Parts: sequence; C-alpha cells; structure tokens
Amino acid sequence: MCEPHIMSEGRGAWSPSKSTLSKAKEVMAATQSSGDLYREGFGMIASENIVSPMVQKIVSSDLHGRYAEGLPGKRYYQGCDDFDTIESIGIDLAKKVFNAPFANIQSTSGTVSNIGALKALAKPGDKITAVSTADGGHISHARMGAVGLRDLNLSTYPWDEDRMEPDVDGACQLIREIQPKVALIGQSVFLFPTPLTEIADAAHEVGAKVMYDGAHVLGLIAGGVFQDPLKEGADVMTGSSHKTFPGPQGGFLISSSEDEKFHKKLNNAIFPGVCSSYHLHHVAGKVVALAEFEEYGEAYAQDTVANAKAFASALASEGFDVLAESRGYTASHQVLTRHGGQDSGAGAKAARLLEDAGIITNMNMLPGDTKAMTPSGLRLGVQELTRVGMDQTQMEEVASLYARVLLKGEDPLSVKKDVKQLKSEFQIIRYCFNEDNLNGYPF
Repeated sequence: MCEPHIMSEGRGAWSPSKSTLSKAKEVMAATQSSGDLYREGFGMIASENIVSPMVQKIVSSDLHGRYAEGLPGKRYYQGCDDFDTIESIGIDLAKKVFNAPFANIQSTSGTVSNIGALKALAKPGDKITAVSTADGGHISHARMGAVGLRDLNLSTYPWDEDRMEPDVDGACQLIREIQPKVALIGQSVFLFPTPLTEIADAAHEVGAKVMYDGAHVLGLIAGGVFQDPLKEGADVMTGSSHKTFPGPQGGFLISSSEDEKFHKKLNNAIFPGVCSSYHLHHVAGKVVALAEFEEYGEAYAQDTVANAKAFASALASEGFDVLAESRGYTASHQVLTRHGGQDSGAGAKAARLLEDAGIITNMNMLPGDTKAMTPSGLRLGVQELTRVGMDQTQMEEVASLYARVLLKGEDPLSVKKDVKQLKSEFQIIRYCFNEDNLNGYPF
C-alpha cells in the first residue's frame, strides 16, 4: 500500500509517495542510461537513426497530446488550424522529396503504412507475393504480420542467394502463375536495388498492383542513390521515417498514381483505416525532417552509401566473412557478416560481445539459417555514424574495433574505452538545421 499523501498547494496536488516516485525515477535513470549508451558507443542497428535538434524540440512539444483526425481543412476537431499548416507543408514536401503526385504522412510506422496499403489494395482471401522472412523479408510481409492480419494468401518469391535479391525469372513466373492481387517487393535485409521493372511488368500483365516497401532504404531513395521504385513500376511505396530517412518514428505512404479516387482510397486506408490519432508531434517532426532532407538529403545519402561500402571492405580486409563480395558487398546502408555455421547462434554471440564493447548491432538470419533467435549473422548499418560526421577513414577504425572484439579476442571492456574515445569526437549531428552545432545525443 502506498504511503499517505500529504496535500500541498493547489487542487489535485500532493507530495508523492516514495514508492511511486521511485518507479518514475527508475524510468528516468534507465532513459539516461540508454542515452549514454548511444552517446558513448556506436549505434549500428540498420533500422535506427537519430533526429536533429529541431526535430527533438518539436517531438517534445504540446502537439504530443493533440488530435487532428482527417485531412487539412477537413477535421473532426477544433483547434487544428496550425496543424493544418504543418501537415499541408509536409504533404507538399513529401511529394517533392519523393518526386510523387501523392503522399500521406500520417502513418505512425512503416508497418502501419503496410497495413494501410494492403487494406487499400486487397481484400481478405486475395493472393499476394512477397519476399520470405528467411530471405530478408520484413515480418509485416508474412502471415505473422500485416499479410496475415489482412488474411491474404501468401506465396514467396524464389531467392538468388548470390545476388541477395529475388530470382527475377522465378519471381515473374510465380506472379504469372498465381496472378496475385498485390506483388509486394522490399526487404528488411536490403543490400541492393531490386530488379523491379521486370517484376512490375509481370505484375501489371496479370492486373496486380505493385507495392514497394522502402522502409530501410527510404532516405537513399529520396537522396537519389538507390532506385526510384515509383519510376520503375511501383504503384505505391511505403516506408519508415526513422531509418535511412532521418526523422522521428513514423511512416509514409507514397503513390505514383495521378488518380484522385485512388488517392482518396489510400488516405481513407490510413485514417480512419488504421489510425485515429496519428501522433501529431511525430508528424510535425517528420515535416521538419523533410525540410532538412530537401536541403541536405542528397549529400547525406551519398555519404551513407560510401561509408557502407568502405566499412564492408574494411571488415573483409580484417578477415570477416562479408556477404555479397561479388557485388561489392552493398549498395545501401547495410552490411551483412557471417560468424558461424547455419543456425549456430554465432550472430547472437557476436552481437552480445560487441554490445559489451559499446557497439550496438543486431543478430540476423542469413541464407541457410532457419531459426530467428540463433542465426549465424549480423546486420550492420552506418547511417547513424554518418549523421554525426564519420567518414570512410573512421569506417576503417570501426572495422578494426570489431576485429579486436570478434577476431582477436580482446576484452570487450578494454575495447569499449577506445570506442568511447572515438565516439567522443563525433557528437554534433550533421545534415540538418543545426547552425549552433548542438550535440546529437541530448543529455
């Protein structure tokens, strides 16, 4: 039982009990500790990024508790004039950044974007083709995720392990044979652009819509260094606003269609389809991130890919088994490394050792693995390190630190000191509106 409350000045105000206050303090301490972990270490999970000081400020604004259901000028609540301005600017910016006639910026995540897109494109029982999770497809593309939620009949593409992409001929044959309602392209493990034009042509032959999940590579797409799915046959593109696109957590739904009836269908699929409140503070932060991307995005995307290539090459030089050597290892922000045999759990062990050294990664299934919790590999991303100013020289240093932990068997705690020293030189966030050179990791 909580201790008696002692009332202080003002209605509803009292001195909190120690037992309840301690819980809040524990949360605050853990939040601080998490911030310290990334401030002093290398955040290298491919699905993460950091946001600019301006975005940080907006995300913590009064908007966090407000609602604005509907579209600009068509709201169900009063008090939305200012948010109408915010969202209108954001829609225009998204159309420009992604070179598309339609954009919805309300979605609260990439997965929610996928659920909304599938709601607009297919009915329960319809057929869908996608990349298997075992081959790098996202969980939302599987029966366990959005595809299952919409009760779609899933068939997966044959996979080219050497090229780390769908087997083009096999994918086209599959599409022509089963005639799906939706041909879904895109992965969570995403090293190279997908041969989309051929697959899209096959899909359109049988009347299927082409959906491209660009969550991981959305910033690279917008920066012009990956591929332009909407120009290569995709009817809709979904994505996250917080991976290579360096905004707050949220999602996008983009379309190449000029059809206003289809636009309405897509908008309705997000609200009221899968969102009521769509987290206005995150939407506003997303809009600022779009403005920052319009100014700095091309340089950021180019530097991210250059860093990934340099990091992959440096890891290979250190002696790591880096996948896709024949293709130059990567054309995205991601690098894949194998650390043991199939389903050996070597990737999980490597990730734990690296975390002890202040290097934050994630284990990942590689071709041949069948168990998600005991995979052989790591999936590594360089987008956050790029955002704080690291270049190809630092990528070689980072690779050396990996080798000290995983190949040379040094004490991770000893390596952690050098990780912290190197990271201390890269704290100011770049490629954003940061004229005051503020730290990218708020205290």
